[in-house]
Amino acid sequence: MTNTLSDEHIEELKDAFNLFDKNGDGRITTNELGTVMKSLGQHPTENELKDMIHEIDVDGNGTIEFPEFVAMMAKKQQDGGDQEEDLREAFKVFDKDGNGQISQSELRQVMLSLGENLTEDEIEEMVLEADIDGDGQVNYEEFVAIMAQKR
Repeated sequence: MTNTLSDEHIEELKDAFNLFDKNGDGRITTNELGTVMKSLGQHPTENELKDMIHEIDVDGNGTIEFPEFVAMMAKKQQDGGDQEEDLREAFKVFDKDGNGQISQSELRQVMLSLGENLTEDEIEEMVLEADIDGDGQVNYEEFVAIMAQKR
């Protein structure tokens, strides 16, 4: 299944997997999944977390390894999912104050909650890359455009 994904996409998936795999042991546990979900504003119960892992956990060991993560992401990409809804939900995670704009401060908060300690320059660069109208913030249309580029 990984043959259908480009090397660049696999690298992006490794980065995403590593955000979840907090202790770097190559497995995502229910605790690690819960930590990331909470940082994204979601509050699943322990049973919901177990169900999420069970859906992906091909070998039945109670954790998600990278090949299982890749298979799930490839299937999700193939199915198409509801990308518009996914983008709206992702935008809401970043737009903490709900004003329709992602500021550098909001981006920093989310990245820190995901364990990414970026410099001010890195945060500014990320916003500048997406900020089409030059107002120093990222609105929903700009967010969609930058996400489409990353696919």
